[in-house]
Amino acid sequence: MSTDSIRITLPDNTTKEFSNGTTGMAIAESISAGLARIALSITVNGEIWDLDRPITEDARIQLHTWDNEEGKYTFWHSSAHLLAEAIQELFPSAKFGIGPPIENGFYYDVDFGDHTLQQEDLRALEKKFLELARQKNKFFRTSISKSDALTHYQKIGNEYKVDLIEGLEDGQITFYEQGNFTDLCRGPHVPNTGIVKAVALTSIAGAYWRGDVDSKQLTRIYGISFPKQKLLEEHLNQIEEAKKRDHRKLGKEMGIYMIDKMVGSGLPLWLPKGTTLRRTLEAFLRDEQIKRGYQEVITPHIGNIELYKTSGHYPYYKDSQFDPIEVDDEQYMLKPMNCPHHHRIFDSTLRSYRELPIRLAEFGTVYRYEQSGELSGLSRVRGFTQDDAHIYCSHDQLKSEIKNTIELTQFVFNTFGMPVDIRLSFRDDNDQKYGGDLRYWNRAQQEIQEVANDMLLDYTIAPGEASFYGPKIDFIIRDAIGRKWQLGTVQVDYVMPDRFELNYIGSDNKKHRPVIIHRAPFGSMERFTSILIEHFAGNFPLWLAPEQVRILPISDHQNEAARSLCNELLEAGVRVTVDLRSEQIGGKIRLAETEKIPYMVILGAKEVENNQVSIRRHTKGDIGSVPSNQFTADVLREIKEKSLPSESIT
Repeated sequence: MSTDSIRITLPDNTTKEFSNGTTGMAIAESISAGLARIALSITVNGEIWDLDRPITEDARIQLHTWDNEEGKYTFWHSSAHLLAEAIQELFPSAKFGIGPPIENGFYYDVDFGDHTLQQEDLRALEKKFLELARQKNKFFRTSISKSDALTHYQKIGNEYKVDLIEGLEDGQITFYEQGNFTDLCRGPHVPNTGIVKAVALTSIAGAYWRGDVDSKQLTRIYGISFPKQKLLEEHLNQIEEAKKRDHRKLGKEMGIYMIDKMVGSGLPLWLPKGTTLRRTLEAFLRDEQIKRGYQEVITPHIGNIELYKTSGHYPYYKDSQFDPIEVDDEQYMLKPMNCPHHHRIFDSTLRSYRELPIRLAEFGTVYRYEQSGELSGLSRVRGFTQDDAHIYCSHDQLKSEIKNTIELTQFVFNTFGMPVDIRLSFRDDNDQKYGGDLRYWNRAQQEIQEVANDMLLDYTIAPGEASFYGPKIDFIIRDAIGRKWQLGTVQVDYVMPDRFELNYIGSDNKKHRPVIIHRAPFGSMERFTSILIEHFAGNFPLWLAPEQVRILPISDHQNEAARSLCNELLEAGVRVTVDLRSEQIGGKIRLAETEKIPYMVILGAKEVENNQVSIRRHTKGDIGSVPSNQFTADVLREIKEKSLPSESIT
C-alpha cells in the first residue's frame, strides 16, 4: 500500500484504501450519495469526529446518521451551539457556561445577569434559533493554545469558560465557530446548521456552576431538535402521552407507593397494592431463577467499610455513598452494592470445581446518596432493591453462563412486551477508569462478543461504557410509547476475584480463580416498577394487577352470592374484592374503571339465578355473560399464561 494512502475498515470488517487526509464525508460519498446527504459524524478509532476532519492514519470507522445514538449526540451538540448563538443575538451580555447534548436533546447553562428568563423569551429564542439554522453556516474547528484561549475569555469577561480552560491540558483545546458565534468545544458537529429543521425549548431550571451550591446559580435552558418538523410533532405528542402515564401521578391514584417527608426524601413506602405488585414481580423472577439453578441469599443493609474498600466501591463511588457510621471504633456504611457480600459468602468455604457454577441471587436493598434535585418518584431514589445475582464459574463455563443470563433477561422483557436493544459496553483507552489486568479485559470482551454473535444478537458496541471492574451487556428496552430505558445488565468480572482472593479447587487439585458474572434483569425494583406503570399506563396485565377482579353486586340482595363467589376466587388464587357499598351500579363501575381493575364481575338477580356472571373488562366495556365456573377457569388460564392486555379474555 502506498504511503500516500490509508486503510479504512468499515463496520462489516471490509477494508478500503483512501488517500491520506481523506474525510468522513468523502468516505460517505464513496459509499452512496444518499448516505452522504444524511451523514452527521464519524467515529474514527473509537472517537467521534466531524465529517470534514482529515484522517491521516489507518482507522476503523463508523458513519453516523440520525438513526443512531452517536448521530443524535452530534445533532443535539450542534443544536446547543445554535441555542447559544441565538442567546448571544437576543441577550448580548449573557455569559455561557456549558451546553452538552443529553439523552433526549440538549441544554445550555447561561448567566443572564439581572434578567429573569420567561416563557415568552423561549419562544423568541426558538424563532431566532431557526432563523440562524436556515443560514446553513458550517462549523469550523480550530486548535488553540491554552494561553490564547484564556486571553480570549478573559477579554470578554467570561469567568466560567476561564474556569473550564484552567483545568484543560495545553495542546488539547479547540474552539468551534458557526456564523457569529465561537465556543470552547471538543466537538463533533454536523456539517452545517441547515440540517436542523425543528426545535422546541422545553423548560427552564436553575443550575449551580459545576454543581457547587456555594457558586452562582445559572439559568439552564433545555431543548430538543430534529431534522424534520414531523419528528418534533411526534415528540411533542409523546410528551403529552407521557404526562398521562406519569408514574408519580398514577402511582398515587392507584395506591402503589408514597413518599413521606418525615420518613425521608427518596425513600419510598410501598403501599399494600404496590407491595402486591412488587411481590408478584419478585415471585415471577424467583421462580425463573430456581428453574435455572440459582440459590437465594439474604445479606444485611450495612457493612464494614473495609468490605467496600476491598471491592473498590468506596474509592470509586465515594461521592454517591452515604457517610460512614461510627460503631465500636469501626466504620460501617449503608450497603451501596450487594456484590461484596455475595463474594464473602462464596469465600466462606473451600469450593470445588464440581460445585461450579454457583449462582447466588438476592433481592437486596442498597443505598446511594442522590442530590435532592435529582430525586423523582420511584425512578430516582436513595434506597432501592436490586434483583442481583452473581455467578461464580470457571473460564470454560463462562460463555455458556453468559448465554444463559442473556436468555433469562430476554425472557423477562418479552413477558412484558418490551422490545430490547442490546449494547456491548467495553472499555476505552483511559486506563485510569478501570481496574484489573488488561489481558483479562480483552479476553472478557472477546468472549462477550462471541456469545452475542453465536446468538445472532443485533447489538452495538459502546467504548468507554464499561464498569470499572469489567465489560458488560446492557439491555435497553422500548416502552409502549417508544421511549428507551436502560434496564438489565450482564457484566463479566475478572477484577473482584483478585480483590477478594477468591479460589476454587480445580480437577488438578490446585487453586484457580473463578470468573464472576453480575446480573440484574430488572435493575432495581423501584425503577422497573416506575417504567412498568408508564409502559402499561397503569393497565397492568391480569397476572400482575394488584387487584385482578372486583365483584359488583347490583343490590344488597346479591351481597351473599357476591361474598360466596369472592371466596371461591380467593381459594383459587385470584386477587379479588367485593364492592358492597350501597351505591348505584354505575358508580361502582366508574370507580373500578378509575382504579384500573382488569375485570369487573356484575351480579344481579338474573345472574345469581342462572349461576352466571356478567363480565366487564377495563377499557373494553361489557364482554358478555358466562357461567361463573367458566369465568374462574378463564381468569386462571390468563394469569398462568401471563397474557398481555391485548391477549386477554374477550
